[in-house]
Amino acid sequence: MAQLSCTTLMDAATGQRLLHDGQCDARATPASTFNIVVSLMGFDSGILVDEHTPVMPYKPGYTDWNESWRTETDPTSWLITSNVWFAQNVTRQLGEARVQRYIDGFGYGNRDISGDAGKHNGLTMSWIGSSLQISPDEQVDFLRKIVNRQLPLSARAYQMTGRILPAQTLANGWTIHGKTGTASLVLPDGSDDKQRVYGWYVGWATKGARTIVFARMMLDHRQESYAGARARQAFLSEVATQLDTL
Repeated sequence: MAQLSCTTLMDAATGQRLLHDGQCDARATPASTFNIVVSLMGFDSGILVDEHTPVMPYKPGYTDWNESWRTETDPTSWLITSNVWFAQNVTRQLGEARVQRYIDGFGYGNRDISGDAGKHNGLTMSWIGSSLQISPDEQVDFLRKIVNRQLPLSARAYQMTGRILPAQTLANGWTIHGKTGTASLVLPDGSDDKQRVYGWYVGWATKGARTIVFARMMLDHRQESYAGARARQAFLSEVATQLDTL
């Protein structure tokens, strides 16, 4: 059993809560769900150009926990593989002042991009088990602003982020655009919990004229599979198949 979990869905047009199950006000690290934010910032600023531009080469010394990251990467492959160094390159180019302005304008979580105390790593690590925290309730509020284009962004930032966000159409006709995230729970001494890990799956589901925004979050026991992938699978099998009834 997950030690902490939430599934929350909201009608994007009306703001009506359709499902609200679990500890949905509990904040956690956004992990790679933050790549939605990085994409919006990147396309709005012009650092990111289109689905396949820029292509960034891998360099030794980059964050490369996963072997799949040790290759040249473009915006589309970045979101598929959750490549951390690609996101870090975008936030470095933006700089701390601009990233903070975007985060404040988005009203994103606790808005704290300071990073780990004393490490001056906010631009590269604040969203991975560090200072930046967001709850599932805050995630769906943010996602609803994206769907309704209520953030201070260019039309292209919305268009391109929607285009590169991984999507699939289910048998019931709903198209799901979503992003996973996985990150360790951080202990009081700053070390990673070897037993527990956060998993996220957030995004929006569209069918006809209707759009539903959603967030699934869990704090679970560490397993061989990524917690974000497990959150995604649970959402798709347990919730997405029932969207017509909400």
